[in-house]
Amino acid sequence: MVRRANECARELRTNMRGGEGTVLATSFVSEEELRGMGRIFSLLTINPHSSIGFHVHDGDTEFFFVRKGELVYDDNGAETTVREGDVMITPKGTGHAVRNETDEPGEIVALIINA
Repeated sequence: MVRRANECARELRTNMRGGEGTVLATSFVSEEELRGMGRIFSLLTINPHSSIGFHVHDGDTEFFFVRKGELVYDDNGAETTVREGDVMITPKGTGHAVRNETDEPGEIVALIINA
């Protein structure tokens, strides 16, 4: 099976998870296609001066892979700058946020698994 880029669902989210500005979510697969193993496998384009607000992952684990740009990652209150190629892991029971303080869009691939 091949899903072409233009077949992926896209949604512009404003103030995602209580954050600022807008984030474009491009879903590679649906939650149903993950067959109970997870709920998100997406490209998140964090627009300039926008963010995903702090939230806790109670029953799942999230992985972020920075595809493009420079972002500030909040790992349970500890902030660090992340760049292309970096991976962030938010295990079950911990929280995170990410923001783009630059004038260029940042891109992260997000995968949430039920573990």
